[in-house]
Amino acid sequence: MNALSISALLLAALFIFTWWLARKIANQSIVDVTWSLSFAPVAIVHAMLGGGWLPRRLVIASLIVLWSMRLGIYLWRRVAAHHPHIDPRYTILRDRWSTNPERAFFLFFLSQGLLVWLLMLPVFLISRNAIDSFHPLEVAGFALWCLALIGEAIADAQLKQFKKTSMDPLAVCQQGLWRFSRHPNYFFQSLLWWGLFLMALPISWGWTAIIAPLAMLHFILNVTGIPLTEELAIKKRGDLYRNYQRITSSFIPLPPNNHS
Repeated sequence: MNALSISALLLAALFIFTWWLARKIANQSIVDVTWSLSFAPVAIVHAMLGGGWLPRRLVIASLIVLWSMRLGIYLWRRVAAHHPHIDPRYTILRDRWSTNPERAFFLFFLSQGLLVWLLMLPVFLISRNAIDSFHPLEVAGFALWCLALIGEAIADAQLKQFKKTSMDPLAVCQQGLWRFSRHPNYFFQSLLWWGLFLMALPISWGWTAIIAPLAMLHFILNVTGIPLTEELAIKKRGDLYRNYQRITSSFIPLPPNNHS
């Protein structure tokens, strides 16, 4: 079996177990933790079986594992702190899938595993690259990845600090990166995969890795990222959040439009 087959089976097992555990503890939020942490073992599988230049495989696996563990631990702490309360996004989905929620969540959890598998295709390609030196595009991709990792960590830390210090539970975070984008964490998460795409480009057929950043963008912009988050924010904060929407870029950090 090759790395793609092994990673597919590993992800299927992880997300089926997570679905079972979510039913057991009555909290679907745990899928966010599994999603984040599952990148690490898949990266290790690709690095071990890739057969490319060893320093490259070590670098790409280290990048993915570092990001996966940081985000996974951050989300684990958040889910654990709120348990048994479910992330409101999943409450909305349960209401939408009221006819057969368990079957719907089972398919949804599997789709999260499929997304991880797709997002890791660049790592699969990069790990097979046998050229014993780094291409300038790989260096550029590495730099973009590091920038995105730092940006995502800063955005998460700023939001966490705001929630800890704000006296008003309905207040909207407009500090730091959140002044320039309503979702800077999602923006930098997307940039991570554009960095991987750059690293994959020097390889034959490496351009096909573009499926990863496009898949990430689709889920962020159209599925469980921004749409559900903003729906909940408006429901909770009303005109406060509508005003934030009016003056602040949705995704790409831009100067606030205070004159609109």
